[in-house]
Amino acid sequence: MVIDVSAVQDALREEGLDGWLLYDFHGSNPIARTVAGLDDRGGLTTRRWYYLIPAGGEPQALVHRIERHVLDHLPGRRRVYAGREQLEAGLAAMIGGGRLAMEYSPGGAIPYVSRVDAGTVDAVRRLGATVVSSGDLVQRFEAVWDDRALALHREASAALYRIKDRAFAFIAARMQAAAAVGELEVQQAMCAWFEEEGLVSDSAPVVAAQENSGNPHYLPTAASSRAIGRDEVVLLDLWGKRDAAAAVFADITWVGYTGASVPERYASVFGVARVARDAAVALVSEAARKGRELRGWEVDRAARTVIDDAGFGLQFVHRTGHSLGEEVHGNGVHMDDYETHDERRLLPGTGFTIEPGIYFDEFGVRTEINMHVGRRAAEVTGPLQQEVVALC
Repeated sequence: MVIDVSAVQDALREEGLDGWLLYDFHGSNPIARTVAGLDDRGGLTTRRWYYLIPAGGEPQALVHRIERHVLDHLPGRRRVYAGREQLEAGLAAMIGGGRLAMEYSPGGAIPYVSRVDAGTVDAVRRLGATVVSSGDLVQRFEAVWDDRALALHREASAALYRIKDRAFAFIAARMQAAAAVGELEVQQAMCAWFEEEGLVSDSAPVVAAQENSGNPHYLPTAASSRAIGRDEVVLLDLWGKRDAAAAVFADITWVGYTGASVPERYASVFGVARVARDAAVALVSEAARKGRELRGWEVDRAARTVIDDAGFGLQFVHRTGHSLGEEVHGNGVHMDDYETHDERRLLPGTGFTIEPGIYFDEFGVRTEINMHVGRRAAEVTGPLQQEVVALC
């Protein structure tokens, strides 16, 4: 992508900001690189560069002499530096005070946004600027889906549900035939189905049986996996996107049981997670319908309260959801009041997961769905699991 400067300036004025200062050193700020369109252009970028978009007027770039053309594709005035004194003078000439957004998070609260080092923030502040977080600006210009992205997400979501159904059917068939089946074998079958469906991902899916389902980030490998036995919980977590430019991810989790009747213990714990999920969905849907501003921490709190009240608070050890984008963990708002306190707003056009889980040493459950927020409505982009699936 390459930023639309006029659109950024409109957003800056709406937010009461004087400018957005993009900065990167040797790939340290992937957000700035993406917004500036550098990742699609190639070439070396081993020196510090700055690009200031003011709320009004002409943008300004500050680039190193040996990489003086790195921002030539962007509009505005250019300054070139070589030594550190020229760098300091060039930065001082760009910055005249005011409230500047940077990839900064007070106290490092949101590490996805906290990309600019403390020393650089200090240097900008010494020049008279007040540095504020660019978190909501990043959402507008990197995390908001257009119509094509939403359509590709829906396609990916539908494909993931088909793969999930095939995986459960595969396990069920082996169980009915009294044949051995392992986590790794199911995972590798799912990887082949990803290729058939035209999906790509950054990882093979999670296939976790019984005690492994109690580990939220368990992945079977050749060195560490187990057979799937009868009368066991099986958790599937799979994420992928279409193999197309600007495609965004879908990410789902379902829980099955390799028996004919799901024990009450598993069913009741899953029921709590389901109610927590639905509480979060209801909050998002109501806020979108009423046009009410909603922040990520509030969504997490809605789900977490249900689980806390059921006595399982200590077993819910991660946030309620994450942003979805061209990376599975996108740069938009996360549904989080646990790992962080995410005060970013749920902006129209953004997509994210809702995925409460409850984990014990002997088993775990999670129910994960995807949501997209529109101007006056929010939608869940796939079926919601209502109970643990009995596979035999």
